[in-house]
Amino acid sequence: KVLTFLGPFCSHFRLTNTSIAPLLEKTIIKAILADSVTMFYVGNQGQFDSMVRKTLKRITTKYPQVNYAVVLAYMPNEKKECGHTDYSDTMLPEGIENVPPRFAISWRNKWMLKHSDIVITYITHSWGGAAQFADLAKRQHKQVINIADIMKGQA
Repeated sequence: KVLTFLGPFCSHFRLTNTSIAPLLEKTIIKAILADSVTMFYVGNQGQFDSMVRKTLKRITTKYPQVNYAVVLAYMPNEKKECGHTDYSDTMLPEGIENVPPRFAISWRNKWMLKHSDIVITYITHSWGGAAQFADLAKRQHKQVINIADIMKGQA
């Protein structure tokens, strides 16, 4: 089976373990090589999303057949985006313009899940939005890879 999409990437808002970057990159490259993944979606909330975005930007120069998109929940606001002015790797999913702002992130995450075959997460506890989203992915029979579980296995 060819996997066309990898994502969405979900994590707890604050990431405390930055040592996951090499394992994240290895996991993404494995998906490209072993599962023929050619498209990645990532959100733009939190440190994990930022780490993923930087990793994908680097990886796509080595694998030109691979693309990624940062899927926004809201139209960019220059003041809130902390100086980010390059939106060339972003997209707004069709239909989000009709979603009330307080539901936009959840709606965007469900949109990414609908368009994905695999979900990569970094979840260290069973509560919160990222854990609920990973559970939803499992109920929809998506392959879920938790970087935190891989790290436990290596310890």
